Amino acid sequence: MQLGAIFPQTEIGADPAAVKDFAQAAEALGYEHLLVFDHVLGADHTQRAEWNRPYNKDDMFHEPFVMFGYLAAVTEKIEMCTGIIILPQRQTALVAKQTAEVDVLTGGRLRLGIGVGWNEVEYEALGESWENRGRRSAEQIEVLRLLWTQEVVNYEGRYHKITHAGINPLPVQRPIPVWFGGGAPQVVRRIARMGDGWFPQFQPDGAGQERIAEMRALAQSYGRNPADVGIEGRVALMDSANPDDWNRLAAAWDEAGATHLSINTMRAGLKGPDQHIDAIRKFKEAVS
Repeated sequence: MQLGAIFPQTEIGADPAAVKDFAQAAEALGYEHLLVFDHVLGADHTQRAEWNRPYNKDDMFHEPFVMFGYLAAVTEKIEMCTGIIILPQRQTALVAKQTAEVDVLTGGRLRLGIGVGWNEVEYEALGESWENRGRRSAEQIEVLRLLWTQEVVNYEGRYHKITHAGINPLPVQRPIPVWFGGGAPQVVRRIARMGDGWFPQFQPDGAGQERIAEMRALAQSYGRNPADVGIEGRVALMDSANPDDWNRLAAAWDEAGATHLSINTMRAGLKGPDQHIDAIRKFKEAVS
């Protein structure tokens, strides 16, 4: 399995040196990808009667594409991965342009993880529809792949219209790999039909393995090779700091057929970038 480190978005702070230090440390330790979460806006939870969502205005999030442009200049080989970008709250052509630029600046080191999100506050502020976000995301991926692979695109769909236009420069990867987050039945069908990979939000136990098998069966029904759809498992330090537990979970993901595995050090009581770097060092030593 390819090992990745999850960038500690909400705990790294705003110092550019800390952002650089974590990415460079992950690369030096032999991690093959850096996975980054995404939120544009945080809701003011004090102004809402009920707020049981995982993040709010007090949680910091660096903008992934801008940060990847910065990290392109200070890293050499580590893959940049969004896990996930909330695609339907963004303009598709702009995402195509931004991702192509990141791919160019990194020399083809971008993997685009996408999802539909859970935060209506962001959709409202960004002027995009919450109600049709799932259906629209499928068309967005179609449009992205056209813009990444063709110099000139002429397209008219349900939600997009492009009249003889294209982005320049095109990305190094044509197309950029698109992975999906989420696990609703309609999402799993999209993964099976058009995804390059999946970030499943469950454990690699018997039930989890059954869900992966269901997705692979669907992929085969669409005429695809199920082995072409990657799986990225996740280990959370907040769940256990015991290397034996990490190894057991890594082995379980391997048995489930995961192609990638990432370590999340957030919400584990760590302070400052140095403690997060030390944590990913210990994980790498334990599971390698």
